[in-house]
Amino acid sequence: MKKLAVVALGGNALLRSDQKGTIDDQEANAYYTAERLLTLIRADYNVVVTHGNGPQVGNILLSNTAGNKLYGLPDMPLDIAVAYSQGFIGYVIEQQLRNVMKANDLDRDIISIITQVLVDKNDPAFANPTKPVGPYYTKEESERIGAETGAQFAADPRGRGFRKVVASPKPLVISNQKSIETLARAGQIVIAVGGGGIPQFYVEENKLQGIDAVIDKDLASSLLAVQIRADKLFILTDVPKVCVNYNTPQEKAIDRMTISEAKKYLDEKQFAEGSMAPKIRAAISFVEGTGKDAIITSADKLGIDNGGTRVVIV
Repeated sequence: MKKLAVVALGGNALLRSDQKGTIDDQEANAYYTAERLLTLIRADYNVVVTHGNGPQVGNILLSNTAGNKLYGLPDMPLDIAVAYSQGFIGYVIEQQLRNVMKANDLDRDIISIITQVLVDKNDPAFANPTKPVGPYYTKEESERIGAETGAQFAADPRGRGFRKVVASPKPLVISNQKSIETLARAGQIVIAVGGGGIPQFYVEENKLQGIDAVIDKDLASSLLAVQIRADKLFILTDVPKVCVNYNTPQEKAIDRMTISEAKKYLDEKQFAEGSMAPKIRAAISFVEGTGKDAIITSADKLGIDNGGTRVVIV
């Protein structure tokens, strides 16, 4: 039986911070990432792909705001914006994966699934927004927008500017996970849990409703990986390895990290919220839930021996 991997693509898989974000940009980035996924496919893995949507969902919200001001179009809540982003990002990844597969004489169905994820409406995250979405702003721009709209902003840990932050509740249940597993184990490439999934809650018994939030895609990817009994979780980001003392003269890259070490580093606040910290928590959750390894790395190191940071049980 083939091994099953969940690969969580970072936001830079489609849109990088130094780009305008045209569809040409995003298609080229998706093609590059799809080529890296071939490493796993050729290593006899079945693959489920998840992805972020921070830049894209932010742009959707900006477009919505502009349409409201210019034409009086109704505002759309954040869960609807996440659903929009799942559709178009899934389309772009699916198309570029198909192009890469054809270029390499490989044939698999590639299926994008719009994925809802259950959260608790009383999750404490709603009182403490931390999840960055949308483009980077200067301090002055963020203060002006915040004063006009009530939005909250936070400084990027790498000094790239300020981004809007929203609630990021814990994912509880991934919808359609049985179908996702069945399709993936049958050899199809499945794209799911885009942007962490569309957040929903029970407004009353047997009645689901969307809620204004963004679920962290790494935590949702980890939950999905546990539920479908994946053999490995790959969390892709824009650095090849996790570092402690990041961006200081004492910076050190980590090859192997036990979950006890990972928890200690989290307690020491070695990892920034909205950046590496959720990835570490997602890796811990997967390793504790399955006993299998999680790997945090960049797309170009995917599948390479000793590539990335391996998070292990002991």
